[in-house]
Amino acid sequence: MNDFKKTTKVESSNKRNASIVKLLGACIFICLVFCAGFFVRGNTDLLNAMGLSSLDVDTEVNPGLTVSGDTYDSLSARVAEMEGILKKSSMDDYDLGQVTAKVLSSYAEGTGDSFLKYYDETSYRAYLASTKNPEAGIGVLFGENDGKCFASDVFEDSSAAAAGIETGDYVQSIDGVSKSSWSIPEVLDALSRSEGESVYVTWSRPSQKQGESGTTFSTTLTFSSSSQENVTWSVHDGVCTIDIKQITSDTAATVSSAITDSSSQGAQAFILDLRDVPGGYLTQAVGIASLFIPSGVVAQIETVNGISTRSADGDSITTAPLVVITNGRTAGCAEVLVAALQESGRAEIVGEKTQGKGSVQAMQPLSFGGAIRYTAAFYLTPSGRQIDGNGISPNVETSNVSTQESVAFDSARSQIS
Repeated sequence: MNDFKKTTKVESSNKRNASIVKLLGACIFICLVFCAGFFVRGNTDLLNAMGLSSLDVDTEVNPGLTVSGDTYDSLSARVAEMEGILKKSSMDDYDLGQVTAKVLSSYAEGTGDSFLKYYDETSYRAYLASTKNPEAGIGVLFGENDGKCFASDVFEDSSAAAAGIETGDYVQSIDGVSKSSWSIPEVLDALSRSEGESVYVTWSRPSQKQGESGTTFSTTLTFSSSSQENVTWSVHDGVCTIDIKQITSDTAATVSSAITDSSSQGAQAFILDLRDVPGGYLTQAVGIASLFIPSGVVAQIETVNGISTRSADGDSITTAPLVVITNGRTAGCAEVLVAALQESGRAEIVGEKTQGKGSVQAMQPLSFGGAIRYTAAFYLTPSGRQIDGNGISPNVETSNVSTQESVAFDSARSQIS
């Protein structure tokens, strides 16, 4: 019996020893493989002889191109890596201009800036031509989709913007000539006019709801290189109504003249009609506010560098009662003017909530041609409220045009002492 127990213990001990030897052997093998990996990884000649490429990758340089950058947080490095690989190994080629336009346009669409847009060289030249004189031309950049011409962008302060043309509207007919599809050259040729001539354009606007047909509307657009009367005024029963179409480079001076001239004709209160004003020059908006506000902050401007302020210049010329009329198309620096007059307690606001377009776009030319437009700043009210996306609410809200005018007049008239 004792001999049996001894035999069993010996066998058990031998099994344990065998397991330990196997485990040690496995560890030694793994270590040898690990060391061999380092040796082979750095031996380019040996890898090439084995039919393998080097596993070394320079983390500071992307494959194919000498562009520095971490591909985990750099878009340019990722594009460079792909371009380098294709340049070295791809059997295909690409059109640089087309790819640039598609990549940059996709880049713009992928951001939170709805105003970010890439303009190729042709579009940028058209933009520059249209902005030299906002009243000249119709202010539309055209694009094509499936052979159909549409408004790819509508410039601020242009005749097209004033007519209500929006991005995405398609050309349906020009001067009564209809086509199932218009190419860009055909549209540009048909729109060509001499100074003072008009063109009748019918547009189609796709429906935002799937399965529903869009709407059709017509516009008469007049080509003119001369400046139009931007500010008009009239006096009735002691109240002067000043109607502003756009806030251009001389609007503050024109409004100042209107205040002075109308006062000499018996005006004792003022109505400032800012309905449908799409924006314009911030300096002029500050200048108009300064005609009514003697001092204080008129606006705050937020940029990547922080917040700066614009203040009244101390040249106010009237303390007479003031009422401002607004609607849903009062936008941009016109909203800055409304907020300044409201928050200072200088004016009562009548009408509708303003558009809420409190952002500033900049156009930056690109070294390879074309340009990008992007949001460079946001307007804030004197108290720091965000205008963009919020708008300015009136003190007295009414959407009816006639009611807006009558309420504004009654309010102004009642304040005359």
